[in-house]
Amino acid sequence: MEYRRLGRSGLEVSTVVIGCMSFGDPHRGTHEWTLDLDATRPIIRAALEAGITTFDTANVYSAGSSEEITGALLGELAKRDEVVIATKVHGHMGPGPNGSGLSRGAILTQIDASLRRLGTDYVDLYQIHRFDPQVPIEETMEALDDVVRAGKARYIGASSMWTWQFAQMQHAADLNGWTRFVSMQDQYNLIMREEEREMLPYCLDQGIGTLPWSPLARGRLTRDWDATTERSAGDKFGGTLYRQAEDADRRVAAAVAAIAEESGVSRAQVALAWLLHQPAVTAPIVGVTKPHHLDDAIAAVDLKLSQEDLDRLAAEYVPHDAEGF
Repeated sequence: MEYRRLGRSGLEVSTVVIGCMSFGDPHRGTHEWTLDLDATRPIIRAALEAGITTFDTANVYSAGSSEEITGALLGELAKRDEVVIATKVHGHMGPGPNGSGLSRGAILTQIDASLRRLGTDYVDLYQIHRFDPQVPIEETMEALDDVVRAGKARYIGASSMWTWQFAQMQHAADLNGWTRFVSMQDQYNLIMREEEREMLPYCLDQGIGTLPWSPLARGRLTRDWDATTERSAGDKFGGTLYRQAEDADRRVAAAVAAIAEESGVSRAQVALAWLLHQPAVTAPIVGVTKPHHLDDAIAAVDLKLSQEDLDRLAAEYVPHDAEGF
């Protein structure tokens, strides 16, 4: 396993990040396809044995049970200072003004709740899951700074939003001497490349690491286009994605399949390796529910694509409307 600094920060993450939305109580929340604690244990053990150190979850995943399972198993299988735990805040966790969003009350309430579920005194990376237009930017940034100064988070990051919103939040931090974001977690894969227009260049310029979510386009880059899985059939949010330019997207997926066959590797390895060749990308967040998912992610780190392969993979892309936030 390789390790990279998250942007210009001092935080080192593994080049593969385990996305913990796949873990949780299938009877809580809306993700019936998640793995419970016992089913998750061998996956986290194998990830740790392979040198993966970084695990990304969120308070809303499976109504908090993803944090519970992730925290319990990392506490059982790893030393706290040898892993990087990332979680998020924004989504609806309960009634009242502190149950969601990015107000001061919500952030300070939800960080404590996340730490209790994770069974840890701090998270390495605390991320805002989305932008909150209802709350002044200064209120959000000052509250996040207080979280860091209280020792409850080491670094802060953000997730999908418009680049101008992200830039405004960073500017507010700079003006007031508050903690800056060190990372952006955004949707980026071979059939959704709109972040290349503004967000990724901005992150490169500002020394911000990127942690792409949905790097395999909810599995569409790993299987025949019309094939379905238990997750794809039950993933309501995922069902809203990748419906804009289906003909072009099919051609991109076909290029992935062709290069995989020629190289004697899986489609997932090709799609992940393409991401790791992109200069703005620090590490993709990979959802793992089966052993071969983990094997593919690990193998992708060492897969080198030729410039011809990279050009073939990029050739069929057409513009899309931004989606997912």
